[in-house]
Amino acid sequence: MQVAAYATQGPTDPLKPFEITRRDLQPDDVLIDITHCGICHSDIHSARNEWGRAKYPFVPGHEIIGRVSAVGGKVTKHKVGNLVGVGCLVDSCLKCSACHDGDEQYCEKGSVGTYGGTEPVIGGPTFGGYSKQIVVRDAFVLKISEKLDPAAAAPLLCAGITSWSPLKHWGIGKGDKVGVIGLGGLGHMGIKFAVALGAEVVMITTSPEKGADARRLGVSDVLVSKDREQMKAHRGSFDFLLNTVPVKHDLNPYLGLLARNGTMVIVGAIEPLEPMHGGILLANRRSVAGSGIGGIAETQEMLDFCAEHGIVCDIEMIDMKDVNPAYDRVVKGDVKYRFVIDMATL
Repeated sequence: MQVAAYATQGPTDPLKPFEITRRDLQPDDVLIDITHCGICHSDIHSARNEWGRAKYPFVPGHEIIGRVSAVGGKVTKHKVGNLVGVGCLVDSCLKCSACHDGDEQYCEKGSVGTYGGTEPVIGGPTFGGYSKQIVVRDAFVLKISEKLDPAAAAPLLCAGITSWSPLKHWGIGKGDKVGVIGLGGLGHMGIKFAVALGAEVVMITTSPEKGADARRLGVSDVLVSKDREQMKAHRGSFDFLLNTVPVKHDLNPYLGLLARNGTMVIVGAIEPLEPMHGGILLANRRSVAGSGIGGIAETQEMLDFCAEHGIVCDIEMIDMKDVNPAYDRVVKGDVKYRFVIDMATL
């Protein structure tokens, strides 16, 4: 089927109207009319080929909310009219040990990305959510509660699950002291989740002016990392650090904040980092780890938690025609904290 979309034809070209081909409905497929799609910084990196893997034409978008408009004959979990979501994955083998463990994102045979992957039925690239409709295997379609604002729920499908997954994997909860490094799309969700899980949460930032917003989000304290006295006062006191900084930076000052057996998890920087000092790790048996998005069951758990606790992303809605200026604003950090496209404007 032919579907209206927005695509870029090259790394320096703007996104423009474009028509794409979606596969015909298979027995285990769900057809979704897309109502909202978030803008992730990964969309920008990918569209501009900053990671070197883009194939053009390129349609970004992996924070997708919509309503089911048709289902294949074998689909039982989703019905026409249901509010649903699609995140960063649209397929995996579902047979390997990672998939059996609910870690489809780490599929040993390679998961299929919502964009930039290989379409498993008709071939060619997968196209993302900057489009009117999408066809997705039912196992990768998520239920969205009607309690949630669908627009503000869209970034939960990437920013939300990327922040949620490490908090759950490392068992963060009441009694833990958690530091969230960086206040952006990931950081503001990390704060909301950690607070709702019962942890004591501290915002760690280089920008003192972000303190007021961090307190609005629920932190108990704000630590300015450029202030040596503040850093010294918090040394060795954090059980867990969620590091959302999206660029290369020095980890060593933050490592010193970890308590004995504490862990810092990298979720933001997808590039080489500054060298770490092994002595800081050996002292107090500290750990550094990385985490990507979560699997499907974990993402559904997060969405259900959000519905129970009234958690959504802080967003700014835009029309489809404004996507290119929005990209430039994201790069400048000029958004609190996620753009969401109203797909009715496509």
